[in-house]
Amino acid sequence: MDEMNDKKRVNSAESAEIYEEEDIKQNKTMAGLAYILFFLPLIVCKDSRFGRFHANQGLLLLILSVAGYIAISIVTTILATITWRLFGFIALLYSIYGLFILAIAIYGLVNGLNGKAKELPVIGKYRIIQ
Repeated sequence: MDEMNDKKRVNSAESAEIYEEEDIKQNKTMAGLAYILFFLPLIVCKDSRFGRFHANQGLLLLILSVAGYIAISIVTTILATITWRLFGFIALLYSIYGLFILAIAIYGLVNGLNGKAKELPVIGKYRIIQ
């Protein structure tokens, strides 16, 4: 029972993962920075489960960002071949998607720095880094 007192449950309804309180205290800065450079916690605190959780979330965010921009580039290429007058719409697509990615990154950054292990909306349930 004392072991459970030293651990903190993840702040997600879908997950039952448990992280040690000391792990969270020592690595929450690296966890927050994982949304800027996802591999940072893997290098600095490689034995931290909390750090790996946020590294995974940062990697998912990077993949979503790159895949989304590739998709938007394909759509804009098609629209640009139709007419150049759709330039305003194309710029709007890039701006809205950029703000979406920024909002998710800030959400993850704040949770990591505050020692919370909340999954990112939409993509957080997937695990690449174990």
